Amino acid sequence: MVEKIESLIKNSLPDATIFVMDPYNDGQHFQALVISPTFDGVSLVEQHQMVMNPLREALETDVHALGLKTFTPEKWERKKGQYGME
Repeated sequence: MVEKIESLIKNSLPDATIFVMDPYNDGQHFQALVISPTFDGVSLVEQHQMVMNPLREALETDVHALGLKTFTPEKWERKKGQYGME
């Protein structure tokens, strides 16, 4: 499912860097970090919609929860240490 989520996001945001994790190893609860220059100048709500809309069908049938964080590349450079990605 991690690969499916990554693929669906990548199809809608081809310029994105995507990290999807299954922290509980249960195949139901996922976390995603999505970094894309497409997010520049776009509100946080719109960023999340850009990621979640392509995932809608998968979320309805295969996924119980998806925690989502979105970043522009510039914001990611400032915040990545908080996610252990230095």
